[in-house]
Amino acid sequence: MVAVNLPTDILRTFLAVIDLGSFTKAGQLLGRTQPAISLQVRKLEEMVGMPLMDTSGRNIVLTAAGENLARYARQLLAMNDEIVARLQKRESTGSLRVGLPTDYAAAFFQEALARFSTLHPEVQISIYCEISEQLLPMFERDDLDIMIAMYNDSPMPGLIYSWFERPVWAVGADCDTEKKLPVPIAAHPEGCHYRDRMIRSLDQIGRSWRITYCSPGISGLQHAVSAGFGVTALTRQTLTPSMRILTEKDGYPPLADIHVGMFFKNTGASTAALLLVNSMMQALHDAGQTDFVRSERLAVGAACP
Repeated sequence: MVAVNLPTDILRTFLAVIDLGSFTKAGQLLGRTQPAISLQVRKLEEMVGMPLMDTSGRNIVLTAAGENLARYARQLLAMNDEIVARLQKRESTGSLRVGLPTDYAAAFFQEALARFSTLHPEVQISIYCEISEQLLPMFERDDLDIMIAMYNDSPMPGLIYSWFERPVWAVGADCDTEKKLPVPIAAHPEGCHYRDRMIRSLDQIGRSWRITYCSPGISGLQHAVSAGFGVTALTRQTLTPSMRILTEKDGYPPLADIHVGMFFKNTGASTAALLLVNSMMQALHDAGQTDFVRSERLAVGAACP
């Protein structure tokens, strides 16, 4: 079998079209005409042997193969650009805006960012913690450079790495709150993936429920559950010693998996952003080796899971 080498310049064109949503805008960014951009995308489709985009409508829609290639391409280009930056000893100064979800292991990512800041004190990092439903539009408006967020089955452009988490039911270790009816639920505001899963699973078994505590912050939610205000859904990484897990034996059905992803647009990325992206991917890879995440392998390479 003859190896197919995908040129990085064509992959960069492909991602520019996706991120900008236009062949014309991609051409303006890359200094090429719109026909030249279209020709490169067609060449890429010929190389992989399948269509990558559907341009029959007003908007550009990726095929399943196009979505998969975009994920690989983002990782490949991030690694390529970091290698070049390091060899050329480019300065990594600048500022980065990072979005982290309040409802998903924020402490882990904050620690990873703190380690990066120690190694690269010249980079200024601003962290924005919100629920994923608020982070996603911020990233779409280019108000964030890098984002960790939960998403539904069809992620928006920019997904570079993804994995699954299965939430668990939790209650205060010394509380019998789980036996009450209707079930008292402590949750994040509407739009939270955990909240939706709790309600859906209880509705499916015909068990009544009510919201007894609502807070956007993970710390407040943890304290409320520990104090007995209600049951909640968390990842195992956000459980505290003052909580215990509830299972089907306790009358709580399994909760559906949650998609979590790292989002990053290679278009116009700074050296600092490239370094941080690969640093965070490496942190996820290292954590995955200790069962922190159950990842989808999207690419191969030393810096990728």
